[in-house]
Amino acid sequence: MAIWSTDRSASAGEKDPEAMTTAHDSMSGKGEYDTTQYAAPDDHAVVGDAQPKDKLQRGLQARHITMIAIGGALGTGLIVGTGKALAQAGPGSIFIGYTFVGLLVFSVMAALGEMASWLPLASGFSGYATRFVDPALGTALGYTYWFKYLITTPNQLTAAALVIQYWVPAEKINPGVWITVFLVLILGINYFGIKFFGEFEFWLSSLKVVVIVGLILLSLILALGGGPTGDRPGFRYWKNPGAFKPYIAEGAEGKFLGFWNSLINAVFAYLGTELVGVTVGEAQNPRRVIPKAIKLTFYRILFFYCLSVLFLGMIVPYDSEELAFATTKSNSAAASPFVVAIRLAKIDALPGIINACILLFVFSASNSDLYIASRTIYGLASQGKAPRILARTDSRGVPIYSLALSACFCLLAYMNVADDAKTVFSYFVNLVTIFGLLTWISILVTHIYFIRARKAQGVDPASLAYVAPLGAAGSYVALFFCILIAITKNFSVFTGGSFDYKNFITGYLGIPLYLILIFGAKWWSKTEGVRPETADLWSGKDEIDREEQEFLEKEREHRKANNGGSFYERFVAWLF
Repeated sequence: MAIWSTDRSASAGEKDPEAMTTAHDSMSGKGEYDTTQYAAPDDHAVVGDAQPKDKLQRGLQARHITMIAIGGALGTGLIVGTGKALAQAGPGSIFIGYTFVGLLVFSVMAALGEMASWLPLASGFSGYATRFVDPALGTALGYTYWFKYLITTPNQLTAAALVIQYWVPAEKINPGVWITVFLVLILGINYFGIKFFGEFEFWLSSLKVVVIVGLILLSLILALGGGPTGDRPGFRYWKNPGAFKPYIAEGAEGKFLGFWNSLINAVFAYLGTELVGVTVGEAQNPRRVIPKAIKLTFYRILFFYCLSVLFLGMIVPYDSEELAFATTKSNSAAASPFVVAIRLAKIDALPGIINACILLFVFSASNSDLYIASRTIYGLASQGKAPRILARTDSRGVPIYSLALSACFCLLAYMNVADDAKTVFSYFVNLVTIFGLLTWISILVTHIYFIRARKAQGVDPASLAYVAPLGAAGSYVALFFCILIAITKNFSVFTGGSFDYKNFITGYLGIPLYLILIFGAKWWSKTEGVRPETADLWSGKDEIDREEQEFLEKEREHRKANNGGSFYERFVAWLF
């Protein structure tokens, strides 16, 4: 049994990562830790055949991680799902709802950033839950997050096949052919190593950002009367038909239900933002990269979503017949509210371009989803919570067995080819969407315990590379609303007149399943909750400190040799 040294290290003094230095002091009174249950040895890059083949490589730069995080959250939830939200709740509700949920996302991301910048683990937030709260919570969190991506990946592949039908009808070429093509592509991109994946996803996500910026500018131009018709709607549709649409009920109650439904739609649109926490094991200099990526990702996504829904509410009335038609479609140009706006403005040819953009969004999402699925089960295996073979990697640091296992579940996408299996698959999707909210809840709980641990062990907040601006209070408030939204996620089954038991079961089964995993893991492994005084804040941290100093030294040499940095670093990097 390997026992780590009782020396500890902490980043001292300044919070500027480039100026950070490490200070080592004795860990007297803190005891020794048995790290066989943790993933610390797996949290650094290993290159060469002489090294054990169970290590990830740190090949992701700041720009890669930022764009992967943005790409994971910018998907059909924005370019398609906002149409349904607008039709159900009205422009005022969705603008307030998306902004409020964006603040919840900030709390989740800040909580994750504080822990990840202190101790970047290849096991991600599952490893933090194991160390700071309870190993049972780490197990449940890891598996539920893995389940989520096992279903969302084939769902995205199905969506891509549906988008292709805009040009090639299903009667001409079976959708299963397109599912196969996209599956082979994303499997190849993930197999060729983290550097190739990071570079590919960077440019793919960059194109997505360009598309969103273009759509926002187009929406603003149309709102100000720059379309072919010359009509200048402004905030006309906020007055007639109105800013708040009643949903299910009438009057004030209906408007409140519409607003609450917009919160739920917003949550599902933002889900995926947290996936940056899974990339920390493959990030270069994670102490600087992760906080920077988290902060930039939050501001950009909040900017994209809030401006998008604001402008959409200005140029598309919620009672538009074309918008009602769009809500009956899924994952195609006909379903996008931006296409509705373009049609109302009498602009030709753009729907085909929008459909190509949707295809780009869906393909990027499926690519990153498979990556997250493989790294999540790898993180569990590195902690001994999954078969050890899943923690094995090849010479490029790719967890090939975890990737192969996760890819096998992508075959579920073929269920959508048969009409009688589509309904069953839709139940799967409804079942696992709750796991995204449960992930946020678990991250916030873990952050609260992390703060307790660092206070109990006398860690000075000034020594952290990044501190959540709102502290524990922000996590408590966000935790309350995340739990409330999770409980009321499918409130329509209670207020729609007749009780929809299928929607109820598939919408809420994730909660008892999550609890069963927690208590089952406690019973099976006889685990106990972690006390703040004994929480392991230190194992593996000295390795990260050494890596950080080596990286900063190389970066200083690089900047010196390039007179302060390359053209890209000085003039372009801020965009990405």
